[in-house]
Amino acid sequence: MATVAEKLREALLARRDRLLASPRFHRLASAFWPTRLVARRRAAALFDLCAGFVYSQVLWAVVRLRLLERLAHGPLGRDELAAATGLSAEAVERLSAAAAGLGLVERRAAGRWGLGARGAELLATPGLAAMIEHHAVLYADLADPLALLRRPPGEARLARYWPYASAEDAAALPAEQVGPYSALMAATQPMVTAEILAVRPFRGVRRLVDVGGGEGAFLEAVAARCPRLELVLFDLPAVAERARARLAAAGLAERIRVVGGDFRRDPLPAGCDAASLVRVLHDHDDTTVLELLRAVRAALLPGGTVLIAEPLAETPGAERVGAYFAFYLAAMGRGRPRRADELVALLRRAGFVRPRLHRTRLPLIASVVSARRDAP
Repeated sequence: MATVAEKLREALLARRDRLLASPRFHRLASAFWPTRLVARRRAAALFDLCAGFVYSQVLWAVVRLRLLERLAHGPLGRDELAAATGLSAEAVERLSAAAAGLGLVERRAAGRWGLGARGAELLATPGLAAMIEHHAVLYADLADPLALLRRPPGEARLARYWPYASAEDAAALPAEQVGPYSALMAATQPMVTAEILAVRPFRGVRRLVDVGGGEGAFLEAVAARCPRLELVLFDLPAVAERARARLAAAGLAERIRVVGGDFRRDPLPAGCDAASLVRVLHDHDDTTVLELLRAVRAALLPGGTVLIAEPLAETPGAERVGAYFAFYLAAMGRGRPRRADELVALLRRAGFVRPRLHRTRLPLIASVVSARRDAP
């Protein structure tokens, strides 16, 4: 039964909804000068919802053509851009004008185009261009979003890009199937790593295992920050081979031990006092997550810490994360974005204690949740 406070809240929300659904209210708000700016901002936000897919296609085309990288060296005219991209001068002008509306480029003197503020920010974010280009697969699945929602899990194009999501025996996946997604994760890892190390610098930790560690991009950054920390990487056998090659090229073959296996079947490396799960749990359903957390707890030393880093649903300042991952993971075939309290509940069910949400600088990129294995 609803409480008095809940009933009052529902009544207020119902009144708000009636006002915002009234055309007369909107006409009055846009005509009345004290509320005109608010009305314009809300109209612009509604337009962005309608035009968002077009925005994403403009962004993808700009990234695919390396337009921002070309302009990073200085403004260029449309004929120069046409020669560099293979588009006609008219098509370059159309694309550049659209990109200027999104702040990616801007008009400069003598009819040339230069970097816009948002375009410069995109170039400064490692891995973001790779993620945007990868979205072509997601856009194909979203061409008919209702068909995506009705389709059985594992049948979308994105599910084939992430083969472990539907593979019966993920440990048997060959190198050619794990290569594309492993490279993408490595390219985009610096964004997440910066958020983790800002709130959890691993002081006092002796040995860390990164479960689902991919090609080792995260542990490579940790190794540079924590020269005395022992490091272990665990991932599928084919991914582990890629990690060994990458870490050997970085001179870290002796520093980071790499173990291949499938956490559904194989025990995790034991004897560590910290374990990290970076962008891992949201790929899986609750049953699998609970099994994995229990396996992590069993592998940790008494008093050890588990650290989870991934975007969380309904996080203040990152509310759109839930909308994005709801459909991304639907196309992938499994998993879901979770709220912080849902992760905490799973941690407690797995036997962890003292769960804690660490506020990151950019929760759109990742939030961090930690918990402890209770001492005997």
